[in-house]
Amino acid sequence: MRETPGRLLRLLSLLQMHRDWSGTELADRLGVTTRTVRRDVGRLRELGYPVHAAMGPIGGYRLGAGAELPPLLLDDDEAVAVVVGLHAGGVSGLAEASLRALTKVEQVLPSRLRHRVAALEASLLALPVRGPVVAAEVLTAVSSAIRASETLRFDYVSHDGRESRRAVEPHRLVSWGRRWYLVGWDTGRADWRTFRADRLTLRTPNGPRFTHREPPDGDLTAYLKRTMGREMWPLRAVLKLHAPAEEVAGRVDGEVTALDSKTCRLELASDSWDIVAFVVGMLDVRFEVESPPELTERLRVLSARYDAATQRGSIPGR
Repeated sequence: MRETPGRLLRLLSLLQMHRDWSGTELADRLGVTTRTVRRDVGRLRELGYPVHAAMGPIGGYRLGAGAELPPLLLDDDEAVAVVVGLHAGGVSGLAEASLRALTKVEQVLPSRLRHRVAALEASLLALPVRGPVVAAEVLTAVSSAIRASETLRFDYVSHDGRESRRAVEPHRLVSWGRRWYLVGWDTGRADWRTFRADRLTLRTPNGPRFTHREPPDGDLTAYLKRTMGREMWPLRAVLKLHAPAEEVAGRVDGEVTALDSKTCRLELASDSWDIVAFVVGMLDVRFEVESPPELTERLRVLSARYDAATQRGSIPGR
């Protein structure tokens, strides 16, 4: 028979698999009697773990959610993932809490995992987060409204500085490109909209409850790929590429439309013409700018600069 502390950890690990276990199954796994299983379940409850038991032929034990957070049991991969995730950060207001949690986890890591974490830390370069960072309380409030199916009321500032007041049935929070977005049904506009989470100021209390709708386009991921650029980035470029659509699709985050077997149209959204020039250059195909004129002018400036850089003894202008 295993010693009690080790057996309790093994029992807890089994219960954390989010399934029902009969007393007989647990006894077989642990190599003990069902009476011992009942005693060990009682010890876990004393430690704060809400182990639920159902009687009858289809009954069993299941680990539920409790009022307080008991000690957690992580396997090797989960422990490493937690440490790396806490190092990454990215939400304002959580830096101090992340540091406290990171210290607690690292203090109890066994040596084999310390080596894995050290290797990861030595291999990764953590760059500063670019752009605005959303406040943790905003993400928490939006998530709670999604779960409770409550309409959100907030003031919003668009990318061009226009202010508006919105009432939105929140559907999902999305992390995309180091920024957080809210996707929801705008009741005032009777349509789906995507909002930058750092640009909204929540108003309380929340509005009436609602019934969640089917995701836009029947697929939230497809909807975001189709609309994100249009709604979130102010600049839009349309180019004709001298390459088949199937060779371009999947290589760039934009809308690709076949014109014929040898050419296609690419629509890109960005907040910088330089980024558009970089992305198109990486495709390494001939192209023509259909719109706008501002992109054409920026390409002329960049072309002159690159041309000057190839001339011996010359210094590129700014």
